[in-house]
Amino acid sequence: MKNRAVKNKITKSLKSFPAVALLGVRQVGKTTLVKRIAKEFKKRAIYLDLENPSDFEKLSKDAKFFLQQYEKNLVIIDEVQRMPQLFPLLRHLIDENRKNSRFILLGSASKEILQNASESLAGRINYLEMNPFFFDEVGAKKFYHHLLRGGFPRAFLAKNPSQFKEWFDGFTSSYIEKDLRDLGLSASPILIRRLITMLADVNSCVVNYSAIASSLGVSSVTIKSYIEFLEHAFVLRSLTPFFPNISKRFTKSNKIYFRDSGLLNYFLGIYDQTSLTHNIHLGAIFESYVVQQVVAKLNYRTTAHFYRTHKGAEIDLCLVQGNKVVVAIEVKFSSNPTLSFGNHTALQDLGNPDLLVVSPLSETYKKDKKITVVNIKDLENFLKKYRVMEMV
Repeated sequence: MKNRAVKNKITKSLKSFPAVALLGVRQVGKTTLVKRIAKEFKKRAIYLDLENPSDFEKLSKDAKFFLQQYEKNLVIIDEVQRMPQLFPLLRHLIDENRKNSRFILLGSASKEILQNASESLAGRINYLEMNPFFFDEVGAKKFYHHLLRGGFPRAFLAKNPSQFKEWFDGFTSSYIEKDLRDLGLSASPILIRRLITMLADVNSCVVNYSAIASSLGVSSVTIKSYIEFLEHAFVLRSLTPFFPNISKRFTKSNKIYFRDSGLLNYFLGIYDQTSLTHNIHLGAIFESYVVQQVVAKLNYRTTAHFYRTHKGAEIDLCLVQGNKVVVAIEVKFSSNPTLSFGNHTALQDLGNPDLLVVSPLSETYKKDKKITVVNIKDLENFLKKYRVMEMV
């Protein structure tokens, strides 16, 4: 496996900002990576884990006094969401000594949840997100293993399917029963587990909030708020529809994707390659996998949407700059992918952008001047040509 791509972003950000926040779901490898960076850093690093009672106590008694002692050091504060009252103090300490590379904050929640951070440290902090292993971090030879196991390090490296399942048993129990509640989700763990299981079944589909709400016995407004919370907790990703033509009737609800294919497979009861390759959800799993590999790496100018009309015109992924589709992506788990009439209609609606048809099995080749079948291993290099990907 290669080094984590976000490592370079962290080191660059430390040179430009007093504080850097590295956010992402638990067990994704944030602490391991930052400790490695600290060993290579020119400043001595101080590490505090707010889940460690002794470290929590150090900052709960007199955080200002404690942190002022280390103003020449790089201070790493892990699980920072456990002490939101720190953020105004960090702002004060930074403003007293405005130097870069003073703090690294690690958290298991998005900055939308950490409202105090986004308000108190504006202009003083750079937010970065750490995702599970990407395709290019594990290598093309591990593609099917990656598609099955996902990118959580311990799940990916598990010795056998039994260990893979056991790891996710423990992870999901802890995350649903404790962590999500600590982050502010008030719903019962049983309901949230049922919700996530239902969402796994409709992964990569347009969400019918009313149907899910009816099944769970709560309101559709409540379900929508729970799903939004799971997005901010890095479990799910939603895509909004793209509306290029106001005269047409479009799908208005979002599509929901699991960020990690291993977590998705766990909730679908898929633990080995045989179960994966013969599963009715395989196409949706692969689509979710591709969306994660693409959307998580888009640059700031590019937004991702899907396109669908009530008459059946559809494209899985539209990468948009301004109000123009720069490139469209259709995902097909097939050795000989073919486009539907609805795909061709959608391309016409969108102004005939270039289309990349992503397949895990085919070699990359041109279907015609505007359409290319792209093997998953070549996808990122193709997208770089359209200047939609983040430069690391």
